[in-house]
Amino acid sequence: MQTLTKVPLTVLLPVKNEAHQIERALKSILWADEIIIVDSQSTDGTIEIAEHYGAQIIQFNFNGVWPKKRNWALEALPFRNEWVLILDADEVMPPETEAEIRSIVTDLKNPHAGYWINRRFLFMDKWLKHAYFPNWIIRLFRHKLGRYQRITEGDTSSGDNEVHEPFVVEGTTGFLKSMMDHYAFPDIHSFVERHNRYSNWEARVAMDKRSAPSAAIKDQKTRLKWWLKHIFLHLPFRPTLRFLYVYVFQKGFLDGRRGYYFSRLHGIYEFLNVAKTFELKAKRALEKSTDNA
Repeated sequence: MQTLTKVPLTVLLPVKNEAHQIERALKSILWADEIIIVDSQSTDGTIEIAEHYGAQIIQFNFNGVWPKKRNWALEALPFRNEWVLILDADEVMPPETEAEIRSIVTDLKNPHAGYWINRRFLFMDKWLKHAYFPNWIIRLFRHKLGRYQRITEGDTSSGDNEVHEPFVVEGTTGFLKSMMDHYAFPDIHSFVERHNRYSNWEARVAMDKRSAPSAAIKDQKTRLKWWLKHIFLHLPFRPTLRFLYVYVFQKGFLDGRRGYYFSRLHGIYEFLNVAKTFELKAKRALEKSTDNA
């Protein structure tokens, strides 16, 4: 039986203290020619596991503002391959991805600059089939043609990894048939911890009024997502609308009790966005009044 060579692909994994789950992610992409781990000084054994699977380890020191981990790696590191796949430690690529991606990256006539992949979410030990599904995101792209776009200034208190910054691809995009498994929210605690940080970023974006997509975003699907986000930020009763969107429009109710909890948690997340935006605006107004006194 003929053994296939490695897929000419560089996989980028941003990590920090992911020893409890990084092995699962690494096993799913061992067919890639190059695996680069960008680490933020992990202390839990993450590095030892990554080295065991032959990954290259690069340390990242965040300056508190920008660039964040993924964009820094895309700009600063020498990648061996033209095509890059970004994978988080809580994500897993299915076995069929190897053949599909191999076909894409070795096709010299491939016109696309990037590819969307659908993700399904594990929530309370069960895969959600409706709430936040489908969930399309660009993760496979030509290295020189894809970057995250900075849309806020200053410290967002959201960590050193990109949160929801739009990914800008210079060129057309396609869609992968394979679907990624996302273990982001195995329990309520992980959802609350993560979205507490995300809401810091969302509040800064809303306060700075930087939610409208810039001219740099050429991809129509990405622009549509950001225009809808921009419009949503100007609507009243956003926490209720977010709940209804996930529970009713996305048919989260068909996921049973888990779908209801997941939808309610997203309503709470939106409430945090609204409250933290108000808090930031109040602080800014107080600072201005103090300066003018």
